[in-house]
Amino acid sequence: MIIPNLTLNDSYLPYKLTDEALVKLIVSSDDPMLFKVLYERYVLMVFNRCLSFSKNSQEAEDICQDIFLKLLIKIDSFKGASKFSTWLYSFTYNHCVNYYHRNKFKKFEKNASNIEQMCDEVIAQATEEDLGQLLKLEKLSEALELIPNEDKQILMLKYQDYKSIKDLMELHNAGESAIKMRLKRAKEKLLGVYNVVYCQALL
Repeated sequence: MIIPNLTLNDSYLPYKLTDEALVKLIVSSDDPMLFKVLYERYVLMVFNRCLSFSKNSQEAEDICQDIFLKLLIKIDSFKGASKFSTWLYSFTYNHCVNYYHRNKFKKFEKNASNIEQMCDEVIAQATEEDLGQLLKLEKLSEALELIPNEDKQILMLKYQDYKSIKDLMELHNAGESAIKMRLKRAKEKLLGVYNVVYCQALL
């Protein structure tokens, strides 16, 4: 896009530019005041996406700030293949997903010893029928690790984090029927792998 007579002295002008034109100017000028314009346009959208993950406004605000700091560094990776708003949504979503998994791993690591102790106690007191159920749960966890990551992710969001269909629609930027179909296919893959894993365990 060619912007005639464009100078950085026109302080009012950045607010009139399209997102794509503004990004080009940010990259070429490296002017933080121009990035501020972009920030003001999208901070609410990014914050709301972060809030849909954390459900905690302070944590969501921290994640939001991290995203804009990362965006400041990587703004030149936007090549204009899609609308900037679409690209930023994906950028935000990926950051939130990565944050969610990192945070979850840290919590798991912190509580690992307690979990192992609890499992030992449960197994020690379990009946033969209970042990059969524990085996099924263990094999289900194994099966979950063997299906594609995108299928595992949507199942965990739905059944572990209790995200509603509406939440999933917002997170994946997809319609209700598309989300329900993704869940259906993910469950079919999980059950298919589970049947193989569990049957092998019984041999």
